[in-house]
Amino acid sequence: MQKFNLNFNNLKSNKTTLIASFVGLFLVSIGLSLLVFSLISPKGASQLVSTIAQKARVDLTAPKVAECPINGMMYTKAEKDIWEKRRPVAVMIENNVEARPESGLSKADVVYEAVAEGGITRFTSIFYCGVAAQNVKAAPIRSARVYFINMAAGYGTNPIYLHQGGANNFCPDCPGGVKSRFDIDKTVDAYALLDKLGWRNGSKGNGMDGGFNIGFPIVVRDQYRLSSTPTAWEHSVVADMDEVYKEADKRGYNFEDGNGVAWTKGFTKWTFQDGKAVSSPTASDIKFGFWNNQPDYDVEWKYDATTNSYMRFNGGVAHIDNEFDKPQISAKNVVIMFATEKGPVDNEKHMFYQVIGTGKAKVFQNGTVIDGTWSKASALDREIFYDTNGKEIEMVRGTTWVEIVPAGNNISY
Repeated sequence: MQKFNLNFNNLKSNKTTLIASFVGLFLVSIGLSLLVFSLISPKGASQLVSTIAQKARVDLTAPKVAECPINGMMYTKAEKDIWEKRRPVAVMIENNVEARPESGLSKADVVYEAVAEGGITRFTSIFYCGVAAQNVKAAPIRSARVYFINMAAGYGTNPIYLHQGGANNFCPDCPGGVKSRFDIDKTVDAYALLDKLGWRNGSKGNGMDGGFNIGFPIVVRDQYRLSSTPTAWEHSVVADMDEVYKEADKRGYNFEDGNGVAWTKGFTKWTFQDGKAVSSPTASDIKFGFWNNQPDYDVEWKYDATTNSYMRFNGGVAHIDNEFDKPQISAKNVVIMFATEKGPVDNEKHMFYQVIGTGKAKVFQNGTVIDGTWSKASALDREIFYDTNGKEIEMVRGTTWVEIVPAGNNISY
């Protein structure tokens, strides 16, 4: 009898073990299936990533005691502790209709907008203080242009410049391996300018190029970032800003570089004001276009007195950020920087905008407009805006959008 009970217990134990083994194998197979699905299916990967909530890594209810050197906005000490270990990152983000809504623009400290080609605009977005509290995805990343590089170069010594390729004269099938000057004019050769600045130094430079010297997990292709219908390949590059900063750390570009030089060397800080809405706004609906035949890229900024900010519309619809809670993009200051337009200057239809020197400007803030001028002595100098009396215009604390508009274009408000 005891022998029978012993065998029965062993049989029962073996049965339990067998069932547990099958369950374990089933769970493992499910896990592997999900992993393989996410690896081989961009759509699956996108859905998996989208389920992970982006949470702040600091207490955002803490007192706002730290002034951002780039946009003057007040942040918590914890956020300052993070950004003071870093340097600004200038990111090229496209604005093609098929690429909207973009990701990350609402977290940029300053944004520059100008035509890339064919009346289609593009952004150089400066990330520093606004990405301290949480990780930010920036997308879609696109190629560099000379005038965008010139604006980015004003952010101190060797800011991180993130892009996906750029205008260049490379041509494996051409004599000498370079294109003719008719195909690309030397004034718009972005890689030549990056070389001149010393930014394009492979895996050691402050220039991060998704086409050449960075890859996963810093940038990834996600054709399903907007919907279940895949976007075109060129609209799919997504950057992870935390990973960008990890790579910057590996390359020796933190607040100080490997030689102990802080990025703030050579950086000109704007002057700031707290800002206050006027009782009777005189500039409450700003409208302008870049090119007459491209209404999808016309811009409108509507003033909101309750927040003392301007809300952005692009191509007649509210311009939102595809990340977080999908906020409408807003700015405390909207600057019209009139620039001389040239082009197309070559067979590849490249444009050129003169952003070094001086020109006319309009600064919209507090529901009013200030007529004035802009001045940028060199690529390494930050642009400064002055009123008609030659006094520097104080920026309202918060995000500033600089719209680089062809000189002579009409601005209505």
